[in-house]
Amino acid sequence: MTIHPTAIIDPGAELDSSVSVGPYAIIGKGVRIDADTQIGPHAFLSGPLIIGKANNIGAFSCVGAPPQDIKYKGEETLLKLGDNNIIREYCSIHRGTPSGHGVTTIGSNCMLMAYSHVAHDCTIGNHVILVNNATLGGHVEIGDRVTVGGMTAVHQFSRIGEYSFIGGMSGISMDVPPYVIVAGIRNDMQVRGINKIGLKRAGFSNDDIRNLGRAFTLIFKTRDLLLQEALEKVKKEIPDCAPVARLVEFFNVSNRNVVRLSSDDE
Repeated sequence: MTIHPTAIIDPGAELDSSVSVGPYAIIGKGVRIDADTQIGPHAFLSGPLIIGKANNIGAFSCVGAPPQDIKYKGEETLLKLGDNNIIREYCSIHRGTPSGHGVTTIGSNCMLMAYSHVAHDCTIGNHVILVNNATLGGHVEIGDRVTVGGMTAVHQFSRIGEYSFIGGMSGISMDVPPYVIVAGIRNDMQVRGINKIGLKRAGFSNDDIRNLGRAFTLIFKTRDLLLQEALEKVKKEIPDCAPVARLVEFFNVSNRNVVRLSSDDE
């Protein structure tokens, strides 16, 4: 274990012998850090907090702080990070709340760029990228391999489906379907198209991408169909395609409005 002499580590913290801790970092009681994780200078970690293997926690980041919720009265809640995450400088990630999940969860292989914020009770999947200054309100759910553009704000309780791409400086106040590119501010949020490049990089077949494109046309481009009519038409015309079935399911289980307005320049 490599610990700079100026770092402060509470006796109640548990660090693997391979963890490195930079100058002036502070690690509080109830923090557990697994193998090969690096803690940068001036980072502040407070528990209960569980950090997996091979994470890189950047300088001046605040990981595991109490939730910014006026109802919170100091109850014991949790933040969990998976493996191989990069948390860059000045990021803030807060624990859950008793009235929520009680835990904020970040998966593995994620990158949270400088100044991004993850609020209480958020659930973030694997291979997620939050670009600089991206901000998640409480209880936000983000699926695997989502990219949230810089200076984008996501309203509390919103869901962002897997493999979607959010353009920079957007304001998300509705659920975002999986597999799509979206950008805009609140009621002007528009779906630009299927995230073809992201899907190809993730190994989706050409057939699946073509089927998603056809489903996109029916759901987002066919103006004379109500949403449920469009979803039923998709199910009928594009059976036996798992990504398309997932897209339809996302709409059907949403408790909020889902972004459906599409751009005419797709």
